[in-house]
Amino acid sequence: MKKTFKLTHEKIAPARLVEAIKHEVKKYIKRERNKPLPQDADFWDFDCRFGADQENSVVIHVAEIDKAISQAEADNLESFYLEIVAKPGHRQKRVEAIEEELE
Repeated sequence: MKKTFKLTHEKIAPARLVEAIKHEVKKYIKRERNKPLPQDADFWDFDCRFGADQENSVVIHVAEIDKAISQAEADNLESFYLEIVAKPGHRQKRVEAIEEELE
């Protein structure tokens, strides 16, 4: 999903727009996570970018999307850009577990 969301509407309150956007994002992530995984993948990972526009967007973690949208509302932005790209993820061993195995 690569989309610019508008936070202004002549008939809909900004708070309702924000709720609708958050719902759309959660629905998209859920839909992507329910897709079948490739053979070598453990889970679906997401590359996310957020900003006032596409050129000024920065990388964020998927868990920070709601906070970023709320911050955009608090900053009275008229619109913001959100990019969420699903990719297969691979689990990695924790450093602590690796150190225990070596001992």
